[in-house]
Amino acid sequence: MVEFNYHHLRYFWAVAHDGNLTRTAERLNLSQSAVSVQIKQLEAHLGHALFERRGRQLILTEAGRIALDHADAIFSAGRELISTLQEKGRSREAIRIGALATLSRNFHMEFLRPILGRQDVEIILRSGTSADLLTALEALNLDVVLINRPPLRDAVTPFVSHRLSEQPVSLVGTPDLLRDTSDLNALLATQPIILPTADTGVRIGFDALTERLGIRPQIAAEVEDMAMMRLLAREGIGLAVLPPIVVQDELSTGKLIEADRLPGIGETFFAVTLTRRFPNPILSQLLEDRVL
Repeated sequence: MVEFNYHHLRYFWAVAHDGNLTRTAERLNLSQSAVSVQIKQLEAHLGHALFERRGRQLILTEAGRIALDHADAIFSAGRELISTLQEKGRSREAIRIGALATLSRNFHMEFLRPILGRQDVEIILRSGTSADLLTALEALNLDVVLINRPPLRDAVTPFVSHRLSEQPVSLVGTPDLLRDTSDLNALLATQPIILPTADTGVRIGFDALTERLGIRPQIAAEVEDMAMMRLLAREGIGLAVLPPIVVQDELSTGKLIEADRLPGIGETFFAVTLTRRFPNPILSQLLEDRVL
């Protein structure tokens, strides 16, 4: 069996991510021909062309995409090994947490509470879209992603979704809006409603509920960010459809009131991790006794 040359694979990996042979060669301080020869040797070893040229662009072939998936996994594993072994024995450990930008900040705090204030732990927080955060998780740039919809798992992306919490969803508003009645049907029929966007589980459940009740609600706003829903509710723009945990501070002070729970509607929160050979020990402490 011929020994596999990982130098060839690294040059291919660099060009595949740059998408440009010239740019890769300049970055690596090599000639274009030297890089091209390395890739051709890899193609000869694998028995497949990895790129096809379209004008000045290099486009991955089907075999090239498969090779890139494996190269990403190989070099990510190498970075993971170095990071894990170099950090072992340090007095202060880091936990890298990504959270959906629209997720409740109160839920963030509840998740982090077991390690808040610990002198031996450094908390690194990132926010973004689901796609960006999961990509960072795959690249081992994050230890865990907090999200409200579990990603698909397959052999290529072995995500593990830990269900942390199921929160009921309520109608929440200012005392002025809720002065006349607390009847759910009347509130849905007469008061302006602040809703999450149409692609969320809560919105899908709400639309199904109002359809069953035969009510066409007056929509005051459709909002992606829970923090913005919280602010609009405080301003009295309308009754917000959200988990009470999002506005727990306002509920405790009386600035907002929970009018009624919405039957059959809830928000589920997940911690998504990746199957790793060297899992972060701090993450295990965060998930311990928290998973439903």
